[in-house]
Amino acid sequence: MGSATFALPTLRGLFEKGYEIAGVITQPDKPGGRGQELQEPPVKKAAFDLHLPIYQPRSLKNDETRALFEALAPQMIVVVAYGKILPSWLLKLPPYGCINLHGSLLPKYRGAAPVHWAIANGETKTGVCTIQLDEGLDTGPVFLCEETPIGPEETVQPVYDRLGVIGAGVMLNTVQGILSGTLEPRPQDNSGASLAPILTKEHGFIDWKMPAADIHNRIRAFNPWPGMVTRFRGGTCKILASKVGGVHPNPEAGMLVSAKRSLAVVCGDSALLEILLIQPENRKPVSGPDFANGARIRAGEKFEPVMDNGVS
Repeated sequence: MGSATFALPTLRGLFEKGYEIAGVITQPDKPGGRGQELQEPPVKKAAFDLHLPIYQPRSLKNDETRALFEALAPQMIVVVAYGKILPSWLLKLPPYGCINLHGSLLPKYRGAAPVHWAIANGETKTGVCTIQLDEGLDTGPVFLCEETPIGPEETVQPVYDRLGVIGAGVMLNTVQGILSGTLEPRPQDNSGASLAPILTKEHGFIDWKMPAADIHNRIRAFNPWPGMVTRFRGGTCKILASKVGGVHPNPEAGMLVSAKRSLAVVCGDSALLEILLIQPENRKPVSGPDFANGARIRAGEKFEPVMDNGVS
């Protein structure tokens, strides 16, 4: 069971190891892109190339879906970035249970967006864990984990892709250990738990009163979705890349500091956040200096916050 690109290395790994894959369960095709045409989940495309049977139930809660799983009669269900919570009856169906690959070092960052929130919070390492799914949110006992560092300027996509590859090896070792009877899961320490909630548009609204490093980390973490946005002269701009600079004597958060070869913003801790790449509304991305030159920024001008209703 999987949908996103994070699941692809595991699917291919199980196939190449010769495990009999009774079926690949993935999300239904969904409209996307500018034309809102139906988009296939990446796992569906990979399963098609491997000539595996593909199923796309719209719900896991109806009798038809339950009959499908009972007919497939899986001995184990491997779950990677599927996108829905599994009901109790499904967790109990396979003799070896439902084994999930999660993109964090549990119990930290339980939830839908663990890689994004690890980077947004300035973590210097993350990892993957395999767990026996239970009815909680990523609360099941852990089989195996593996760490990887997060570079100080790394963005979410390379970390996400790397974890998918690392996770495939961890999952293959987990499956082998379960089937051979040599691997037992251990309970999580709930006292160290934290959450990684699903990202919403509001998470991308820049609050310039935050410290520069915190805003920079969110720019690294939340591109392309939801994207870190601010307002300038009545329009919105998306900040795509940044760098933390020195301290400015004027502590007014959001104030623009423009020079010939740089554009920076004063943040809540008086530190400067240099804008390396910015995308004005309905335009292509440009460098910070090119944006400043084109806009002819005046002394005292500011980036303004975007409120929940989309305006400042």
